[in-house]
Amino acid sequence: MKFLEHFALHKLLQRAPTALVAVALAAFGLGASAQSIVVASTTSTEQSGLFGHLLPEFKRASGIDVKVVALGTGQAIDMGRRGDADVLFVHDKEAEEKVVAEGFAVKRLEVMYNDFVLIGPKADPQATRGADIVEALKKVAAGNGAFISRGDKSGTHAAELRYWKMAGLDGAPEKLGSGYKSCGCGMGPALNMAASTGAYVLADRATWLNFKNRADLTVLVEGDKRLFNQYGVMLVNPARHPHVKAADGQKFIDWVTSSAGQGVIAAYKIGGEQLFFPNAAPAGK
Repeated sequence: MKFLEHFALHKLLQRAPTALVAVALAAFGLGASAQSIVVASTTSTEQSGLFGHLLPEFKRASGIDVKVVALGTGQAIDMGRRGDADVLFVHDKEAEEKVVAEGFAVKRLEVMYNDFVLIGPKADPQATRGADIVEALKKVAAGNGAFISRGDKSGTHAAELRYWKMAGLDGAPEKLGSGYKSCGCGMGPALNMAASTGAYVLADRATWLNFKNRADLTVLVEGDKRLFNQYGVMLVNPARHPHVKAADGQKFIDWVTSSAGQGVIAAYKIGGEQLFFPNAAPAGK
């Protein structure tokens, strides 16, 4: 603020009735901060670019700012348990249902889906191309193929663990082959590691489509119905954490599952390809 504006504001506040102070502050851009909520979400919604597309539309519709904390789904849900977020927007149905059952989050609503894909070098040294996800992972492990695991308790990591279990390769690290590496990192860093080392990696399709540093990587396994990737949204329970901004958080949930919000999700595309497919139940269902 310029000196003369500062001086004018000081004089105005000296003689203004208390009721006019808030008006004066707003006029000079010094009023209370805008309404805002914290959404703890998976890295895929952030790194795919979805939130950059979605949140400005929500702000226009509601006037509410959204601060996104992008973590692995497990860490995002833990934020909700601690009361450090108002809304959870994640993709691990089993973990989501558990946090609701524990009373740390209110009713889980499905909001959208896409799918997981197995990424790997174009030469495909472990011959996974065209296999289903379970057979592909068996081949990678048997051939000691390089594989980068998120290893971060994210929704993608949880899915990967399910697939290893289906392949009968869970429980002992040596079963996964000498090329298996756990990075404890987000989807973008895991893809970067795979690109730089010629490794296989399980990824959500949306982050892959928005990923620029592909090097020699390509999609090798897709279309298996077990690769379905559902996202859910939940309000952190204000009965557990009274400071939760329940009203504004619920406005976000209502909007993102409404026809307006679902339309914005469906409209997000990269290179003409849709990244997420809305599937919230109609209101009242």
